[in-house]
Formats: sequence, structure tokens, C-alpha cells
Amino acid sequence: MPDETTQTLTLPGLSAPVEILRDQWGICHIRADNDADLFFAQGFNAARDRLWQIDLWRKRGLGLLAADFGPGYVEQDRAARAFLYRGDMAADWATYAPDAEAICTAFTRGINAYIDAAFAGDQPLPPEFAQMDTRPAHWQADDIARIRSHALTRNLISEVARNQTLALHGEKTDLLREELTPRVTPTIDPDVPAGSVPLAALDTFLLATATVTFTPERLAATPDEAARWTRLSPLGEVVQTASAEGSNNWVVGPDRTATGRPIMASDPHRAHALPSIRYLVHLKAPGIDVIGAGEPCLPGIAFGHNGHSAFSFTIFCADQEDMYVYDTHPDDPDLYRYGGAWERMTTVAETIPVRGAPDVRHEMRFTRHGPVVHRDGSRAFAVRTVWTQTGSAPYLTSLSVMRAKSHAQWRDALRNWAAPTLNQIYADVTGTIAWQAVGSTPVRPNWNGLAPVPGDGRYEWQGALDLDRLPHVKNPERGFIATANEHNIPADWDPEAARTIGYEWIDRSRADRLHAVLDADPAHTLEAAGRLQNDHYSGTSARLVTLISGAALGAGAHAARDLLSGFDARMTAASAPALFLEYWVTRHLKPALYRELGNAEAPMTMLWPGSVRMVLEVLETPEDWLPAPARRDTILTETLSAAWSAATEAFGPPEGWKWGDLHQLPFRHALAALPGTPEAWTLPPLRIGGNANTPNYGVYRLADFQAIVGPSVRLLMDVGDWDNSRCVNLPGQSGDPASPHYGDLAAPWLAGEYVPLSYSDAAVEAVTEHRLSLRPA
Repeated sequence: MPDETTQTLTLPGLSAPVEILRDQWGICHIRADNDADLFFAQGFNAARDRLWQIDLWRKRGLGLLAADFGPGYVEQDRAARAFLYRGDMAADWATYAPDAEAICTAFTRGINAYIDAAFAGDQPLPPEFAQMDTRPAHWQADDIARIRSHALTRNLISEVARNQTLALHGEKTDLLREELTPRVTPTIDPDVPAGSVPLAALDTFLLATATVTFTPERLAATPDEAARWTRLSPLGEVVQTASAEGSNNWVVGPDRTATGRPIMASDPHRAHALPSIRYLVHLKAPGIDVIGAGEPCLPGIAFGHNGHSAFSFTIFCADQEDMYVYDTHPDDPDLYRYGGAWERMTTVAETIPVRGAPDVRHEMRFTRHGPVVHRDGSRAFAVRTVWTQTGSAPYLTSLSVMRAKSHAQWRDALRNWAAPTLNQIYADVTGTIAWQAVGSTPVRPNWNGLAPVPGDGRYEWQGALDLDRLPHVKNPERGFIATANEHNIPADWDPEAARTIGYEWIDRSRADRLHAVLDADPAHTLEAAGRLQNDHYSGTSARLVTLISGAALGAGAHAARDLLSGFDARMTAASAPALFLEYWVTRHLKPALYRELGNAEAPMTMLWPGSVRMVLEVLETPEDWLPAPARRDTILTETLSAAWSAATEAFGPPEGWKWGDLHQLPFRHALAALPGTPEAWTLPPLRIGGNANTPNYGVYRLADFQAIVGPSVRLLMDVGDWDNSRCVNLPGQSGDPASPHYGDLAAPWLAGEYVPLSYSDAAVEAVTEHRLSLRPA
């Protein structure tokens, strides 16, 4: 056992003593005598480790940023308030779990207890509050359920991008932007023709879902300058992040593991952040003993195990959003045409408090479909999203899922899962493994949801697919299940259900790699699972190398071909071919194909990041895409030659090229741009491998190749021998820059290493480094 320190606190709000044991990797194991005290302590502990992060999450989600940070945040507050849940709370709570409201009440009381203790001087406040001269706010249970803008729903952004791309570049180029699987013609209503929906119609939605940024200019904004902060990031970067967040997971049945026990692996891919978007925790009370990861602002865990069943998820790319376009009355813009008559928008007025300036009165308009996000002359635009429906608070149904101790209980718990849409997988100590696609999936009877449509009543959702109509399997003959956000609807699935699920999926390269490796592994182990999570093989890169080797290239491309000859397609941080291949594809090949197939004179903003799968299709079957198929080799020669010249100028001789020198994962603190922020709050960047097509996911920002999306938490679960399970959380468990657990897991994460996910009392005691005893007042 490591050297252990002990602390005792007395807290009002507890009914019995609670222990919080922090292990040597910063993972907290919470033990209580009842559920109310357990979730109270989880809230207290979340505030202890992540108070600045979760306070900012709450204020962003509720539209309360300007009260702390001034006029530069008013527009973001306006946007956030448009997407809050405004329905019946009693009905909403009932969908997640019978005790969901009680759990969230206990959890928020625990957060508030920490805040009160900090105000009294008994606990430290995170240093960011002093830096910004702000204070944390108290929570209500409803805050957790009303905030919806952290859900990973789709495909609103793509609808508007398609409307613009079809007008500017045509259908072929739009497929380069976003592959459709299966291939289908988007439904375009003549009343909303291509090019008629401005990109500005996305501003409110993008702002509502944006992270919080801090710059001296934004913090110094006057009320007259507030409108400068209606768009916080380049649109292409926002689109790229939104389209890249996904995950890997797999579960292998007992007949295909070395131990005869199931193995489950999970590594969610989210936007990298400091501190991590995920938090590992162990919760134990009579009748509940769960360990795993979730978001620190939410009670319970979202993926992990309960001593009987393991569970995890990846994004299932169903379409949960639509943009509606309305004709408005020439004399009254709050009237919109619906069903042959005029219908009045609902008006909701609120007051936005603003630091250092007068409060702002804010009026929101809602149609029957959702919030009005833009007006353009005689037209209005509104967003319909599953978010606004009862029971759609992201991940809250995990409160039921995490306690399921049979396959039947697990499926019953998933029946109310609304958002986001997920591939949920399952394994238990009986050897059962299973997959179930979940999420409220709208039925669109007369269109395919790929472009904006009129909101006059002709395009209405007709309910949603129930759980049984969404794809699922139990104990497949193949012996394993693996998902990676690919199109994985079985070919023989209910065709009507398959049609309404959606057509926009993440490239299947990762899924193909997972399946190939697992198919060839009849005795899977945790070590093999760890290697696969950290695998840098890119099937896409392998196909590009094969294509280049067989092409009739001009002399200018020979140096590039020589470098890539024999490349094993492993996109490691030390690889020179990996650097060149990514630099060529991103800076030279994709733009050339966009110009070749689209309108070279038109803006290309919405085409990025584009589909590498479709790039390959164009190059491998030029006769189907290019008017002159021989142009393919000319394009390859010209772009390879140009990329080689540019790369040698930018990076020096190829002998010194390393992909990780260009492809770095930064850990900048949110306040790093502000004068006076300690440099120690920002961690050194990591030089990493991978790309958007490797199991070890490494999506990068187009402007500078810095990594933006990838594995946050990695879990390897040995089902039945739970103490043998392993994990790692990037960069660490704590949000306190002074904590030893602020960045201590970055090195093992980078090396592909793991730390124990200790579960039994004996295993937890053996690794405990700090014991906090909470006593009722």
C-alpha cells in the first residue's frame, strides 16, 4: 500500500458517514451507506476535483456566462437559452430512472456543499476563480436535465452545408464533402432550393454548442461590441470537430478469449480538453457498485461495469436534427405559414445579467418545431432537434443502464434512451455479449433529412423508431462485436427502418481494422485489446500507397513515390512517410480534387474536412468521376510534386521528418491567452501518431495539424475478473493545476500504457493514497 494520508470533514446534508478513497492515479472510490449519501458525495467529489470545469459547463449551458465575463458573452448566452429544455420536468425526470430526480438532487446538493465549504474557507476554490474574479454558483437538480447542448446529435450542420455546396459545386463535390451510405439523392424541395439557406442560419446553433473561449479582447468588450462574438471559431474547424467525434468499442465473447471470459474495450473519441472531458469514479453503496467514466457534471457513470455487466458505447450516426424554413407574414414577421394558415410564433422573454453593464432583455421566438435561429427578409429558420423533447437529456438514462444486471434489464433500460444515438454494447459474467443501437430516431415518411425543408407542415416527423426496430444482436456467431461509427446497419435489416436512420456515417476504416484484427485473433487478451486501441495502422493510407505505386507518375513525383515505397501504413509519431502522406492529402490532393470536380472560383469553406473515403473512390475509379480519366495521374503527379517541394521547404530534408513533430496534441489551459495566467497551468504538448482512419484516432486541425479529437478515456474490462481491468484518462483526473493528478496520466496514455481499474475492497485498499472521511453535521 502506498503512503496514505487521511482527512475528516463534517458536512451538513449527509445522513451517515461516507469514505472517499483516492488511489495513486487519482481515481476516487466512494463508499456510502445509502444512495442519497453516495450521490451527494459524488457531487462533492466532482466539485473537489473539477469545480471550475463544471461551473463553467453549467453557466455555458444555462446562458449565464455574461454575468461573470461581461458583454462579450451575451450572444453565447442568447444562443444557449434557445436550446434549453422547456417542457414538463416531472415527465422528463420519469424517463431516465425512477429515482433520477432524487439522484440529481443529491448530486447537486453535494456540489453545493463543496461550494459552501469553499466560501467558508474550509475547502480551496480552484485558482481560476481568483484569476477571473468570479465565484461558483449553486446548482439545482433541474440544471442537469435542462442543459442539452452537450449532446452529440446530427446532421443540422451538414444540411446547410449541402444546401450551399449543391449550388456552388454540384452533387459530385458534395459527395466529396460528405459520403452518403447507402448512396441516395437528397430530398430538395423547390421552395428551399440549393443555395437558398445562408450559412448564417447556423450561427445560433454553433454558438449554443461552442466551448467557452477567453481572450483579452472578448473580456474587454463593451455592450456595443457584443455582436462581434457570434462566431467563435472558423466554420470549417467547427464542422470538422462536430463530424469527427466518435469512438471505438468492441466486446469479445468467452469462446474467443484466452481466459474464457468476455473482454470489453472502449475508447470514446471526443474533443481533447484540459482537464479531460471524462472523469473516472467508483460508486459503492448497498445495492450498487459501479465503476467507470462519465462526464464530471453528471451523476453516475456512462460506461464501465457494475460487477456483473460491462457496458460502453460509440456514436451511432442516426439523424436527429432538421432545419425548417418558413414564409413569414409581410406585415407581421412573427406569423409563419403552416398548413395553409398563419400560425404565431411563441415568444419567451428573459433577462440576461451582464457584468459591468446593464442587463439585456432577450426575446426568443419558437415555432412548433423549435427555436427560430435566423431571419432573412420574409423567411425564418428554425431548428428541430431531439434535444427539445421530453427525456432527451444526454446520457442521463445511464442512471438506469449502469445498474442493469442482465441482458433483459439492460435492454429495458435502453428503451428510454433518447440522446445521443449510440451503439451500446454489453457483456456479463454469464458470457452473454450484445449490441443495441439506441436513441430517438425520427421517422421521416416523405423525405430523407439531408437538406433543409419547408416548415409549412408537409415535412413532419411521424414518431420515432422503437428499440426493436433499431439494429441489435445477442451472442453473434462471429463471437465478437465491434463498432466505430461506421455504417453498420445489417444488409437484411428492416429496410424502412434503415432508410429513416440516416445516411451520413464516419469513414469505416477504423471498423474494418478492428474487424480484421479480431477475426484473426481466436484467443483475445487484454494486452491484445490494448495494442488494438493504440494501433496506428491506416487502411486508407495503405490504399493510397498502393495507388501511387501503380500510377503513371511524372518525374516530379518520383521522390515522393520513393519515400512512400514500402511504407507499412502505420502512422506513428516517428514516421516520415506518415508526415508526408497527411501533408499531401490535406494541403494538396483534396484541394485539387475539389477544384477538378467543383467550381474552382467558388468558396470551399464548407467542403472541409471532406471524405477521404470518397477521395479514394475518385482516384481508384476515375472513369466514374473524371471527364478524362487520364487526368487522375496528372493530378497525382502535380500534387505530389507540389507537396514534396512545400514539405521540404517547411520541414527540411525528409531524413528529419517525423509525423509527431507536426501532429501535436496541445494542452492549453482555457485561460492561457490571458495576461497573468501561470504557464504551469498549460501542459507540454504531446507528439502523437494516428490520423482520422487509425484505431488510435488522431483527427487534426486543418490549419496547423494540431490534434483536436481523439481518445479521452481508454477502458479494458476483464468481465468477471474485474480487478484485472485497466484504464487511462488523458491527461489526468484532476482539474487543479497544483494537483499531482492534473497531468500524471499523459505519459502512460502516450506510451499506450494503462493503470489498474481497481474494484474489490482489497484491491482498492492496496492502492489508496488518500482517505477522506465525510461525517454528517
